[in-house]
Amino acid sequence: MRQFVQAIEKSFEVHSAQIVPPYLSWIYNVAPSFSINGDQISILHKPDEFYTTLLERCRGAKKRIVLASLYLGTGPLESALVQALDCRLKELGKDLNVNILLDANRGSRGIHNSRTMLLPLLRSHPHCQVAMFHTPALRGLLRHLLPPRYNELIGLQHMKVYVIDDSLIISGANLSQDYFTNRQDRYILISDCPPIADFYYKLVDKVSSVSLKLCSNNILSMSSNVHPYQCSQETYSSHARSEIWGFYMNMVEQSKRTIEAGHDTWIFPLIELPPISVHLDSKVTKRILELADAGSTLHLATPYFNLTDDYNSTILKRSKAQFQFLMAHPTANSFNTASGPAGRIPHAYTSLAAGFLNWARRIGQCHRITLLEYQRPGWTYHAKGLWHTLAGQSSPYLTLIGSSNFGARSVERDLESQVVIVTSNENLSKRLKEEQNHLYELGIQFSEETATQADRKSPLWVKAVLWFFKNYF
Repeated sequence: MRQFVQAIEKSFEVHSAQIVPPYLSWIYNVAPSFSINGDQISILHKPDEFYTTLLERCRGAKKRIVLASLYLGTGPLESALVQALDCRLKELGKDLNVNILLDANRGSRGIHNSRTMLLPLLRSHPHCQVAMFHTPALRGLLRHLLPPRYNELIGLQHMKVYVIDDSLIISGANLSQDYFTNRQDRYILISDCPPIADFYYKLVDKVSSVSLKLCSNNILSMSSNVHPYQCSQETYSSHARSEIWGFYMNMVEQSKRTIEAGHDTWIFPLIELPPISVHLDSKVTKRILELADAGSTLHLATPYFNLTDDYNSTILKRSKAQFQFLMAHPTANSFNTASGPAGRIPHAYTSLAAGFLNWARRIGQCHRITLLEYQRPGWTYHAKGLWHTLAGQSSPYLTLIGSSNFGARSVERDLESQVVIVTSNENLSKRLKEEQNHLYELGIQFSEETATQADRKSPLWVKAVLWFFKNYF
């Protein structure tokens, strides 16, 4: 991306220098920027808080509801959410816009699925829209050969963005019962900020415009002639890139670089769209890792420790910061109880984490690296993101939150969105520290020796398969 390289090289002064450190000033040139007061941000800590907040806000929505997720589950909590949408649509009619974006393959898995959950809504309210993104990489013979679940390996709509009126919840959580009850994630609510809500409303609309449309007869159709798997991949990708990336870059140009009176926090939305060759989120993330100076600390959380080679190299060879990672213990990994080969996936993450520590030790960087595993009986772990605390400070001034797991899928296959939040608001900074502690206090130390324990040692076939399929999970 030529624009990204130029932005890194270019320097300029902005009125917000006291909030955004000089080493981050390039971000204004590559991402839309929105200033707010840090008190407009609420940090939710628990899955049930996320669900209750989402449900209550949908019940009270006045003009728009946008739900972008991987899928919608089929349990009673999900049914209550759909019922809330139905009731509010009956009350407000066409004055309420409801747009839902899911993944076509994940949302079609099984007989009773996301599609069947939403059909009553479409039949009762024709102006309600449900779009289902289908990766252009899954086409031809491969599309017919790969069965459900396995077809999801090729690529997914993975953004988790929830807009209600002029407020936004950015998260890594999907819309299903475990994410509402005992699957730990992160959730940040940005309240009463029309510009940010408008941005994500339009972004989801742009992605929806190049996605399949769910019809009331449960058929997926395309409103244009540019189809994700029926026309050439080049034609579709070019069209989708023009629509989505064109919109995004226009927003970058329109963004103000001066902070409004009373504001103390900047929001920078990022996107990663590998099927159409948009790799902004990963480039910004890499640059933040790379520029973190000695004495500062980066807490990086991911449920699946499968960092890209580029991230690994940046962390161990170029960054000077201290790193504390938090990943899922096998008992907190959602694959732990899976049948067949999928049940061995936690062993693969153990092997990858041990390999990372081995590399750090061989090049003399162990003193900067700590790995922890989240372990909580009866819970699984899905939180991801980054907190950056500067040298001499006790609380983060920056966080990254969204759908990216920082792995190969997030960079090479799936649609992702994160936001960079940079603040000088002391109260928000302290609350970010509390959020970080809430997760990390349940972490137990992981070492190379951990991977040699009888119950953690990876079977040889897992190690062999790992290198062939590393980029698919």
